[in-house]
Amino acid sequence: MDLGKHAQLSNNAWAVADLLRGDFKRHEYGKVILPFTVLRRLECVLEPTRDKVADAYDGGEKREFFLRRASGQSFYNTSRYTLKKIAGDAGHAAANLSAYIASFSSNAREVLEKYDFAQQIKRLDEANLLYMVVGRFADLDLRPSMISNQLMGYVFEDLIRRFAEASNETAGEHFTPREVIELMVNLLIAPDADLLRESGVVRTVFDPACGTGGMLSAAEEHITALNPGATVKVFGQELNPESWAICGSDLIIKGQNLDNIAFGNSFTQDGHEGEKFDYLLANPPFGVEWKKIKNAIEAEHKSEPEGKFRAGLPRINDGSFLFLQHMISKMKEPARGGSRVAVVFNGSPLFTGAAGSGESEIRRWILENDWLEAIVALPDQLFYNTGISTYFWILTNRKSPEHEGKVILLDARDYWQKMRKSLGDKRKEIGKEQIREITRLYGEALSVAADSDHPLHGKVKVFRNEEFGYHRITVERPLKLRFELTEESWERFSYTAEAHGMLGSVSGMMEAIRPLVGSTWATKAEAFGALQKAVVEAGLTWPTKAPFYKALRDLLSVRDPQGEVQYKKKDEIEPDPELRDYENVPLEEDVESYLKREVHPHVPDAWIDRDKTKIGYEIPLARHFYVYRPMRPLVEISAELKTLEAEIQRILGEVTK
Repeated sequence: MDLGKHAQLSNNAWAVADLLRGDFKRHEYGKVILPFTVLRRLECVLEPTRDKVADAYDGGEKREFFLRRASGQSFYNTSRYTLKKIAGDAGHAAANLSAYIASFSSNAREVLEKYDFAQQIKRLDEANLLYMVVGRFADLDLRPSMISNQLMGYVFEDLIRRFAEASNETAGEHFTPREVIELMVNLLIAPDADLLRESGVVRTVFDPACGTGGMLSAAEEHITALNPGATVKVFGQELNPESWAICGSDLIIKGQNLDNIAFGNSFTQDGHEGEKFDYLLANPPFGVEWKKIKNAIEAEHKSEPEGKFRAGLPRINDGSFLFLQHMISKMKEPARGGSRVAVVFNGSPLFTGAAGSGESEIRRWILENDWLEAIVALPDQLFYNTGISTYFWILTNRKSPEHEGKVILLDARDYWQKMRKSLGDKRKEIGKEQIREITRLYGEALSVAADSDHPLHGKVKVFRNEEFGYHRITVERPLKLRFELTEESWERFSYTAEAHGMLGSVSGMMEAIRPLVGSTWATKAEAFGALQKAVVEAGLTWPTKAPFYKALRDLLSVRDPQGEVQYKKKDEIEPDPELRDYENVPLEEDVESYLKREVHPHVPDAWIDRDKTKIGYEIPLARHFYVYRPMRPLVEISAELKTLEAEIQRILGEVTK
């Protein structure tokens, strides 16, 4: 593939910005350049059969089926206009271009309309720029014989990146680096290689956040490379209109049905409701909040106990798990062949959320249903819009018998090479040989997952599902108090008495207990008894209601490790909330045994509040691959510092000469 050609084409298309400068703002350039690039590509694809279609139309043929057959494509244009002809008639450029666009089949028009193309044509015409812009694009050679669909995809991606940078938008929301897609598709499809080589194979692929369609195209190419006779039907949904239009143009050029790519929000406007697919893959936006659709999502969650969001809802600032649950809902039942899922996430879905939270419950649901096949850690700085670490989640509901109940963790963070030139935040890429090696390691892990004695590569580990679960236990300790009447608590006693209805005798009670200021008592009974005796001997009535006793305890008590243990009821020790602690105990370990081994040696009076125990799941991949690196010897560090000091002195000496 000539990547230099794609860069040259992108530069030529973007050079139109020189014409737009002044009449259009920088962030508006893409709104002109992108649709014109699509239009020129469509024109080049139709060029060999343009006259044939126009002749048929002029001869009275209006039926879409026959016009498509005449064009040899899934779309057509009945006009005899070309961009070159339109550019040659400057005075009528707007009318002729509008007529040209109106002559496309409905599916091609729908693609162009998503760009609000009519408005851009009007603005260009008013600025007397339209015929010049049309002329520039008429000179671009985008014929399929010269520019493959894959190379055209690179051109679109580069233009979108430039548009996003000019608009201060996020380029990564629109497309995924090609080598990441290639690796993802490899891992998604690799276990099915033999099945896909069978004759008459038909497979469906779905991406709920399909962007410009790069993942769908890569999956189709991968399957047809294994079996040129295979039929691959791609489906997707996209929220961004420009990305949808580019994906749609790619689809119709390949003869796919444009209706397969729905426009709108995947969660609230499901364009493929009730449909199931063989393969599902996505790179949803990282850490994007779902506040705008919060009411609709929560309503569905509450009203549909068996709906797609039944496992739980993630926090509002990250919708990653909404995408994953949506994809799981579109897996085929195992009896119908099942499905495989691959999705790119940042690190948050691995561990964010304590036991009982929405995220933890979603992880629990996935693992307890034995859908998670693997997590693959990728290098950082792989994506255009973020340098953070990312991960593949691979799921399936048709695990092989030897892999049932197990999850692969594959650490591919060191498999990268430095790019010659950075693109946004993307400074690293995964090379072809590295893709092959990661794919090989993954396949090896799948084949030996049940054999604990089989040696695996150091970058691969296999765990049982239960090993990611834990009990979140609440460890309580007794509330221990001593009691004392200080000057401060004596003054506050009046408020306690008044609050419990002893308005007429407050001053008398205060005088009665005044001699006890400075006294301390080891037990609550001794403290209350002393105060009661003083009040009664003064001829006053001592309150007997429970609320007063509780308030009095709070007034007199001081926490003391050697103090009296407090009881809520006769046989129920009252816990001290200030000493309350929480522990995560592996799911397969007995919590009482854990308490005796890990807690009782330090605090023997601790106990577990069973009513507060929760089950949680997390996948601490980094912890499982952590390698301890000892600190450098102090002697070595000291010697290095002395060398640096000497070098600094030498440089300073030269400066001050």
